[in-house]
Amino acid sequence: MTKAEIALQRLHQQQLSQQVFEKPEEVVGWLGAVQAQDFGGAKWAVSQRTTGLTDSALEQAFARGAILRTHILRPTWHFVTPADIRWILSLMAPRVKAFNAYYYRRLELDEAVFALSSAVLVKALQGGKQLTRSELGVIVQNAGIDTRDLLRLTYIMLHAELEAVVCSGARRGKQFTYALLDERASQTNFLDHDRALAELTRRYFTGHGPATINDFVWWSGLTAADAKAGLEMVSPQLAHEVIDDQTYWFPASMPPAASKSPVAHLLPNFDEYIVGYTDRTAAFDMQDTKMANPRDNIVFNQTLLIDGRVSGTWKRTINKGQVLLKTSTFARLSPDDESALATAVRRYGEFHDLPVLLDYN
Repeated sequence: MTKAEIALQRLHQQQLSQQVFEKPEEVVGWLGAVQAQDFGGAKWAVSQRTTGLTDSALEQAFARGAILRTHILRPTWHFVTPADIRWILSLMAPRVKAFNAYYYRRLELDEAVFALSSAVLVKALQGGKQLTRSELGVIVQNAGIDTRDLLRLTYIMLHAELEAVVCSGARRGKQFTYALLDERASQTNFLDHDRALAELTRRYFTGHGPATINDFVWWSGLTAADAKAGLEMVSPQLAHEVIDDQTYWFPASMPPAASKSPVAHLLPNFDEYIVGYTDRTAAFDMQDTKMANPRDNIVFNQTLLIDGRVSGTWKRTINKGQVLLKTSTFARLSPDDESALATAVRRYGEFHDLPVLLDYN
């Protein structure tokens, strides 16, 4: 398997070169979790892996709790399904808390503070209430816990997420709200540690493979020892191949990728196709780019893919009832590549239900 073939297989497994899912929760469940600190970009990331969900449909799904947004891996905002949120939290919360320990000490947040703040949050939100962080900050402050430092409030809320007390509610305009997890995910699965570890490992290599153990450690935030233990548990369900002295794991039943070529994708920043791996060389060659600090920029920028390879970046502006989309390519695209880009641009317009004006260079 060559690096180009790895890229095409990842497109296939990540549902970018085949779209069989109709619901956002199917995409998120397939991948395990979808990075979502850029909410708009994350909605587009999920949409591209479905048969054509619009931005409005994704917003409605999020509002009704079909997918939830919380800190669950590394620690970073992710989409996760209500069915999966508790067992992933039970597995990953100790690791995320370890990442946060420095700030807990610095901000003088101990178990007594967390116990009181969680009790206050439950009382404030019970009965289906959904409140913004600032609204909850006032309530917690009035209960005797200092939240005037916004960073302190941030870590109080983050700890409540990790303790399975709160998760995302529906947005209020452009503002995010919190709701009680017990009320947003009453029907949910719970797995013991080993079963949860095996399931997260299986989800990763099924949805992201071919990938290495180091990729999985990066994506999940697990220790190397736990990641290896998880891989041992599910290895009978996987196949592997050694390429350039690296072992790549993927589903044993994975068929060869058979996508049309060329095919273009307009990936948002933090898309799982880029951020899901620590080694991104299958998708990106530093010699092809004009960007400064390219290793970082392919994560933080919106990238243009041609046949699974990063071929440039893109930006968009929405105004006056249309989308202005500007691309910056590393080299002039061929006529066939330009046609593939036009198809991707048209789909992006359908996502927003707006016409798109393309500025290509």
